[in-house]
Amino acid sequence: MPNNKIVSREDWFEAHKAHLVREKELTRFRDRIAAERRDLPWLKIRKDYVFETGQGPKKLADLFAGNSQLIVYHFMFGPGADYRCEGCSYLADHIDGANLHLKHHDVSLVVVSRAPLAELLPYKQRMGWKFDWVSSYASDFNFDMQVSFTDKQIAAGDTTYNFETRPRTSKDLPGASVFYRDATGDIFLTFMTRARGGDPLIGAYHYLDMTPKGRNETGPYNGLMDWVRLHDEYQEGPQAEHDCCR
Repeated sequence: MPNNKIVSREDWFEAHKAHLVREKELTRFRDRIAAERRDLPWLKIRKDYVFETGQGPKKLADLFAGNSQLIVYHFMFGPGADYRCEGCSYLADHIDGANLHLKHHDVSLVVVSRAPLAELLPYKQRMGWKFDWVSSYASDFNFDMQVSFTDKQIAAGDTTYNFETRPRTSKDLPGASVFYRDATGDIFLTFMTRARGGDPLIGAYHYLDMTPKGRNETGPYNGLMDWVRLHDEYQEGPQAEHDCCR
């Protein structure tokens, strides 16, 4: 149980009122960062990437589905993968609700993985997800977006992720990339976020941040991998106090 100080209503009010000042500072700072993000330079996409979709092969331009803005979530799912990433699945659980609104605000959202579509769709059906999930198996898309790495890159330690080059062992990592398509059909990479940059896309985290125990990630990894499960693998009823550390 948290060991917080118990005070009078008046002291409680004044403490929370003072904290609200800091909350407002954070909100305004986040707004400034978002504005700076929109002012970042763009990179023109010059390759004609093709993806495997449920409607047949599609180019990157087709994924915009008539909108000018496209968000791609890079889901860790390589060809023949024998695991299902809890972190990516946790984030993916939040996509469909947001997507109901994004598609009406000139934004399309697509999930992309390297595994062939035949490997992706059964898992999508199991999880009950509705978003578009496409395969980049036959293209360099994931590698050019620096979320997938060849055996040669891994052996040489030449793996760049989140704007940092250092040795890595994972062939696939998560992230989000944002694109814009102008009236002439040219496509630009406007922003990418990797690693914990995906936290803002996980609504459950923001609920947890309001609670007395917070995210309570106190297991061996000190992160979501300590407690998050695929949503159809949670035990019934409240978790035990130390279940996150199993």
